[in-house]
Amino acid sequence: MYTTNASRGLPRHRSRYPAERYTRWALRGLVAALVLALLWLVLAFHLNGQPIFAMLFLVLGAALGAVFTRRRLMSHRYIFPAVASMALFVIFPLLYTIGISFSNYSSSNLLSEERVRAQLLSRTYQEESATFGFQLYGNDEGVQLYLAREGEADEREAELEAALEGVSRFVTGPMPLAQGEGRHVAIQPAPGEPSGEALPMREVIANRAALQELVLVTPEGLELRMVGLRHFAPMLQRYAARDDGSLYDRRDDRLLTPDHETGFFVADDGERITPGWPVAVGLDNYARIFLDPDIRGPFLQIFVWTFAFAGLTVAFTLMAGFALASLLQWDQLRGKALYRTLLILPYAVPAFISILIFKGMFNQHFGEINLILDALFGIRPGWFTDPWLARTMLLVVNTWLGYPYMLLLCMGLIQSIPRDLYEASAVDGGGPLTNLFRITLPLILKPLTPLLIACFAFNFNNFVLIALLTGGNPDILGASTPAGTTDLLVSYTYRIAFQDAGQNFGLAAAIATLIFVLVAGLALLNLRLAKVRV
Repeated sequence: MYTTNASRGLPRHRSRYPAERYTRWALRGLVAALVLALLWLVLAFHLNGQPIFAMLFLVLGAALGAVFTRRRLMSHRYIFPAVASMALFVIFPLLYTIGISFSNYSSSNLLSEERVRAQLLSRTYQEESATFGFQLYGNDEGVQLYLAREGEADEREAELEAALEGVSRFVTGPMPLAQGEGRHVAIQPAPGEPSGEALPMREVIANRAALQELVLVTPEGLELRMVGLRHFAPMLQRYAARDDGSLYDRRDDRLLTPDHETGFFVADDGERITPGWPVAVGLDNYARIFLDPDIRGPFLQIFVWTFAFAGLTVAFTLMAGFALASLLQWDQLRGKALYRTLLILPYAVPAFISILIFKGMFNQHFGEINLILDALFGIRPGWFTDPWLARTMLLVVNTWLGYPYMLLLCMGLIQSIPRDLYEASAVDGGGPLTNLFRITLPLILKPLTPLLIACFAFNFNNFVLIALLTGGNPDILGASTPAGTTDLLVSYTYRIAFQDAGQNFGLAAAIATLIFVLVAGLALLNLRLAKVRV
């Protein structure tokens, strides 16, 4: 007789199959481990002063725990990994980039205000107005430094006078002059003149590197460093904190005030002290793109070239792919399988290998292309120095890389066209051109349109080709940001953010946001015009 779990006194939810029960326990343990890992990340980011990332992982951990512990949300468990991945790798970076675009985040504005203040307060300077002449004395136990004060400290340096307490002569114990960065050596007040003879100047010069690495520390904690072949000078704290939040520059005798609009400590004369901290600047980065002539000109030039490059690439690859696909459908052509294999081979080779090969072939002095042109016509075009030739080279290389993809698409679409249509056209007296414009193109363009839009979007952001072939060169003269005549918007953004001096992440984020809006808007517009449901 069949009995249920309930009749045996077992809970209804307990499975009769141990494997299923163990699998459920393993999944629960895995979810618990993931939640604990996310909580650890939350704590780590919070302690490191990254509240945005801490909040991100806190939300992910809470969502993970809720979806996998509540029965009402059971149906969402299967889609949760995809949604979480999209939130982590797509939505969050996009929102973070948009947020950065409204700030002055750059290589000079990276740290928080507290860390900037702490870094400035840790800086020291050499007080050369109160120097110590030194001499080296050698004996069997090692080398000794004998220091005698020569100059008087500035009236502002009461701290220095207190640290010295009227002592004007110091001496080290016997030590080896081993070179080591930041090596600290204690010194004591000298009771009198050292015994023995001082080492000659050539010994000082020979051991100069080791002496420059020494940090001599007095009993009061004052540090001395070498400032010349015969002198050491005290190292003093340069900045002093004031109650109102400003800093006093003891070396230059000036006041530094925090400017929360620019994110810098600013001196009385208007000089900005680096590093600074990120602050909100509103729409300033977007305004610079369109209002600053040194940025607007290169940006618009690169903007137009990006659209032209993507559009011409799609047109050229489509024409080449369609023409070859049509030839491969010719019934009288023999060896079609071999031709298909050979024509698709460029698609099988990694793109970066083909790009580097073309880079060598287009070399102005040693490339095969210029050698052939020189032999035939006596010319050696400057493919990498002339803007229009460089753009032509990019289109040629990108057409070579992209036509196999179009070839495959067109071959599949042409083969799907019923042969009866061509037979009916032949009965009506239609020729190849009639078949092309009345049958083939109308039937393949509609299903091909979404793929053409995707190809346009890909080439709109074709960073690898630009980075490996031209690097954006030749440069645009007069641009205040790193910009080249062959740069696309994506490579232009990369160069602003990560190359050259003054890495400006805020401006790069603003351009990246515009790229996203342009690509998304263009894709939606083209899809609507093509009457493709989105």
